[in-house]
Amino acid sequence: MEPLPADIVPDRVSALVRFLLCKYHTQELTTRAEMLSRVTRECREQFREIFSETCECLQLMFGVDVREVDPINHTYVLGSTLGLTYDGVGINGRSFPKTGFLVLILSIIFIEGNCVPEETVWEKLAAVGVHVGIEHSIYGEPRELLTRFLVQELYIEYRRVADSDPARYKFLWGPRAHAETSKMKVLEYLAKINGSEPSSFRCLYLDALRDQEERAQAEIATDMAGASSSVMSGEFSRPE
Repeated sequence: MEPLPADIVPDRVSALVRFLLCKYHTQELTTRAEMLSRVTRECREQFREIFSETCECLQLMFGVDVREVDPINHTYVLGSTLGLTYDGVGINGRSFPKTGFLVLILSIIFIEGNCVPEETVWEKLAAVGVHVGIEHSIYGEPRELLTRFLVQELYIEYRRVADSDPARYKFLWGPRAHAETSKMKVLEYLAKINGSEPSSFRCLYLDALRDQEERAQAEIATDMAGASSSVMSGEFSRPE
């Protein structure tokens, strides 16, 4: 049996990524059998490797997760990473989901102490091949995506640094990011792609635990306020 060409696995990964992105756009389920049909016969034995690399690409580049919902029939659903509800499909004239870019930005802000100078963000993005002022094949022009669309969608806050002259800016998580995900979810995501546990990143882990505690206390306070309001309403509505 002749060895497979060196580029056959990357080529099949690319084909499967395109196929699953179509499924994502149409919000359709897919099956292992359906995915196998997209892999050439000579690559069937490499399907596990191809599928693994495809899932990694979808998550890191596009912010799309592939999750098995029926282990008997091997049925899968595609959804946004971290439970984020905005994917930016259609903006900048590009049909690709841009949740991967959003996850990257939220991760940078979290890692850098929850408030990060704009210049630091561009340095981090340049390190992964995303450059300000240069069109990206998936994300379009990154400055517009970050400082316009993600700010408008309330995922990111773009604040001027106090007393800066010339003006300098910093990024923070916006209210929609806090509502849809959490520091612990982002840390679990980062730990997974690094093959480690969240507790391995001690400072980030402690920050995420504090965030969880604050969220729990806020929920308790909200529940208590709602219960108190209901009691007061009942008292005043009681007949004489």
